[in-house]
Amino acid sequence: MFAPGAAKFVGPPAALAALSVALAGLGSAPPAFVGLAVGLAGLAIFFAVFFRDPERTIGPGLVSAADGRVHRVEREGDRWRVAVFMSVTNVHVNRAPAPGTVREMDDRGSAYRPAYRSDALHNRQRRYRFDSAYGSIEVVQITGILARRLVSFVRPGARLDKGERFGMIVLGSRVDVLFPAERLTPSVAVGDRVRAGASSIAREDVP
Repeated sequence: MFAPGAAKFVGPPAALAALSVALAGLGSAPPAFVGLAVGLAGLAIFFAVFFRDPERTIGPGLVSAADGRVHRVEREGDRWRVAVFMSVTNVHVNRAPAPGTVREMDDRGSAYRPAYRSDALHNRQRRYRFDSAYGSIEVVQITGILARRLVSFVRPGARLDKGERFGMIVLGSRVDVLFPAERLTPSVAVGDRVRAGASSIAREDVP
């Protein structure tokens, strides 16, 4: 399964690769076209892997919104922040960390610093605020040096199940989840690998 929009990235290089091979085979193009075909085929395979969107068994508690490695687990006032850094090889489709309604979305920031730096919080980003049974949860897609395109599959007012797809970032970067400290406690540590929708990042505090 592929994420929405994959065809326009995978299709052109795949078609050009096939055409190059066909022309070279018919003698209508220089043999160098075979090398070009290999390069184009490699590009098509790269995009096919990048836009993959596997099905997931949804995990317990509050789940990760992104695939990757946990970059930060920090207390910020009455909220926790769990930041996940995505490499170019990770699945880039983002999923809802809990059942809820998208209350609002907004874009902010203007820079494109490396996503692992502390000042990346000023990068171009898109924030989603969810009303959930845990209270207000915020998910932030943050761009990086290469990742400049934020994609949303939803609009304000959308009702999402836990683990349901809501967007993606093209070519890497990071996704932060902020959640109320009075209701939830982080269950991951810096360096942990997580998968969107499947890996729990926080558990509910039960009195």
